[in-house]
Order: sequence, then structure tokens, then C-alpha cells
Amino acid sequence: MEKYEQLLISLRRVIRAIDIHSRQLNKQSGLTGPQLMVMHSIAMFDSPLAKEIAKEVSLSPATVTTIIDRLEKRGLVIRKRSETDKRKVHLSLSEAGVTLLQASPKPLQDHFITRYQNLEEWEQSQLLSSVERIAAMMDANELDAAPVLLVGQIQAEE
Repeated sequence: MEKYEQLLISLRRVIRAIDIHSRQLNKQSGLTGPQLMVMHSIAMFDSPLAKEIAKEVSLSPATVTTIIDRLEKRGLVIRKRSETDKRKVHLSLSEAGVTLLQASPKPLQDHFITRYQNLEEWEQSQLLSSVERIAAMMDANELDAAPVLLVGQIQAEE
């Protein structure tokens, strides 16, 4: 087997592992990965704006707005217009949103991050460099991506 075939098989395994976890996450919580990520970010801040959440989760403001729209329709997120600046809309989780967030499973990346951080510094740098090169070879440098292990969900949100 050629080395490029071995690499493609490994990449496919990574994609499948992420896909399987994303499906389990959706089945257990009823949320997509990006929805869960946005809810976690809203919970971390005191009445954030959508643009602050977009920056925090490394997704476009349009994508985050679409996610917030869906979460609001489900009664999980509350939008409230600022008293001092009517152009600003602050976000918070509803009681149902807080409850659902507390019951949601841990993201796959938590497990990954722990293992990654247990590697030697040089191994971390080598992995990062290799994966960044793979992304460049796949013309994926400009794709909208967040530091969360998901597959297929971000596009579905738009």
C-alpha cells in the first residue's frame, strides 16, 4: 500500500470518529455540535453579543446568528435588546437551556485535548505542523472552522 493511501485511510478514520461522536451527541442531547458550542460560550459570558460568540467559537457571525435563531426557536436561548444601546442584542440561556447544557455529554475534543497535552512539546508541534500542511494541501485554509471536533454539522446550520 502506498503511503498516501495509508494517510487517506487515517484521515478517513478521523472523519468517521468525529462523525460518530457528532451523531451520538445529537442523539443524546438533541443538539448539534455547533449549537452546543454556542450555548457553552453564551453560558461563559455575561450577556454576550452574537459577534462576541462568533469570535469565541471561531465561526462566522452569519453562522452563529443562524444557530442562535434555531436555539431561540427551541426556547434555549433568550435575546434581549440593550437598555443603553438599542442596536445591541444580548444573549443568555433560558432555564431550559441551562438544564440541557448541564445534561449534555462532554465534547469529543475534551478527550482529544487531554491526550494531546500529554504529548511532549515537540510532538505537539510536529502534529500541528503536519495537520496544517494537510489542510493547506486540501485547500481548506479558508474554510469556516471552530476549535471543536465536528463533521458535517457546521454546513447544516447555515
